[in-house]
Amino acid sequence: MTIKSIAMGNRESVVQFFKEHWGSAQMIISTGIYDCDQLDGFIYKVDNTILGLLTYVVHEDSIEVISLDSIKEGHGIGTKLMNEVELFAKQKGINKITLITTNDNLKALKFYQKRCYRIVKVIQGAVSKAREIKPSIPLVGNDGIPLHDELELVKLLSK
Repeated sequence: MTIKSIAMGNRESVVQFFKEHWGSAQMIISTGIYDCDQLDGFIYKVDNTILGLLTYVVHEDSIEVISLDSIKEGHGIGTKLMNEVELFAKQKGINKITLITTNDNLKALKFYQKRCYRIVKVIQGAVSKAREIKPSIPLVGNDGIPLHDELELVKLLSK
């Protein structure tokens, strides 16, 4: 198992990962439109196979996690990647991590809250608005939940 930063030498595998698992690397959320395969981030690999991937954007006073994927849920991959971005933030002197998830993503809400992330805002209609730009976003999400809103979560890191 290795965790490495996304760099020129592994960027093509990141592009392939997004194509294979999402069909597209484009992420439309209330904070912007992102091409995740062009962002900074971390790769979790086992035997040259990407099993996890996290992308982020550095802002003046925070790091925003844009995407987090774990191919094998329940194996600690997401936790290791989140720990890596939190360590990176501390090294940069940044003590706030932010992220957005959707109202239907109950697994993500559970995952982040167990790791001390707090829901700070509900952005009503954000997914509906994103769907105007990217019509392939489904109307119904996980567990048959209508997909309309985003939730912003924040974790303040100890200094």
